[in-house]
Amino acid sequence: MIDIHNPKEVKIAIIGLGYVGLPLAIEFAKQYDVLGFDINEERVKELSEGTDRTKEASIDDLKLVIGKKKNDSSGGLHFSSNKDDLKTCNVFIVTVPTPIDQFKAPDLTPLLKASAMLGTALKSGDLVIYESTVYPGCTEEDCVPVLEKTSGLKFNVDFFAGYSPERINPGDKVNTLTKIKKVTSGSTPEIAEQVDALYRSIITAGTHKAPSIKVAEASKAIENAQRDVNISFVNELALIFDRIGIDTNDVIEAAATKWNFLKYNPGLVGGHCIGVDPYYLAHKAQSLGYHPQVILSGRRVNDTMGSFVANKVVKLMIDKDHKIKGSKALIMGITFKENCPDVRNTRVVDIYHELVQFGLEVDIFDPWANVNEVEHEYGITILNDLKNNVIYDAIVVAVAHNQFRDFEYHKIKRNNGVIFDTKAFLDRGLIDGRL
Repeated sequence: MIDIHNPKEVKIAIIGLGYVGLPLAIEFAKQYDVLGFDINEERVKELSEGTDRTKEASIDDLKLVIGKKKNDSSGGLHFSSNKDDLKTCNVFIVTVPTPIDQFKAPDLTPLLKASAMLGTALKSGDLVIYESTVYPGCTEEDCVPVLEKTSGLKFNVDFFAGYSPERINPGDKVNTLTKIKKVTSGSTPEIAEQVDALYRSIITAGTHKAPSIKVAEASKAIENAQRDVNISFVNELALIFDRIGIDTNDVIEAAATKWNFLKYNPGLVGGHCIGVDPYYLAHKAQSLGYHPQVILSGRRVNDTMGSFVANKVVKLMIDKDHKIKGSKALIMGITFKENCPDVRNTRVVDIYHELVQFGLEVDIFDPWANVNEVEHEYGITILNDLKNNVIYDAIVVAVAHNQFRDFEYHKIKRNNGVIFDTKAFLDRGLIDGRL
């Protein structure tokens, strides 16, 4: 068994260098020898050169730990896309994506492929820790059998497993990795203590050792399912209050004067967690013969909000006598949240497609998003800079980037044009409607 308390004995491999894996690799590399592994050779190359397109990493810290490795000092980080390099490691932390497919069912393909690859590198005494969000039971029932099959080793005899759900909040420079309490777990009581000790060495906010891997998996799933249900409630209120003719945010501000009112705001629910994780929990429930009603009803409400926004914009345009077909519309922002380049599962595309179906000519402007990534993921060409002399009949502010708060909208809006604020963060005298 690995002596976690001896940094020189611990050789860590982080599998997947995205929003979760890279910050984790950097923190561990301050104390341990770390291999950052990703199948994307371009990603490995840019990180090796000290650049990060996700903007999650501290570039100074990244260059520091790369330098430590080059100087052959204690700890340090190097990157690779060569799976043979994994054989030098004894602790493997998996941070690959766990998306949903077109039928909103869990897609475990990246997770199982990563497990199969790790199986070829496993040795007696090695430890595999999963951080990817899954449903309760996935680690031991889906991933471990793949590890056993490809390695020829026996679980909890030759190798061990742990689960510690990621809690990365993209774009948040205050609640960073080390400042968020970490849930840990292991496949045996001894391994649970080893996993907990490993994370305690970098997480200044502390850890919470769950009694089992399934409990740790479930804790992550319900974190985001709870937020999803709460947001769906206020989104449904927005649909109701729109018909009544009152502003949802005004109602929430009034209700929030009571000490025990939970203040959630209506909005688009996308991203890698809240818009995805409830489907993992629902999938597990359905496999056990229970049809979750609250979770899935909340998902249905939240999935309709893009269509609602688009329809509301068109109605406001009609009120101002616009000819809808052929009118020009601009959507401000495509990332799933403000001030970060993350476009995973963004629901802004729902607004885009709905407006296009109405016959509008739609541009999307986002100075944060990567043009090539959006083109690859959604087949949509976006703008990082606005075209000169283009005037829009409708502007939808979909993301609350700082750059959009004091933007001079009058320069790109037709005199009788419509501005709709989905984030309710602009001056009300400037807009025609808000979510």
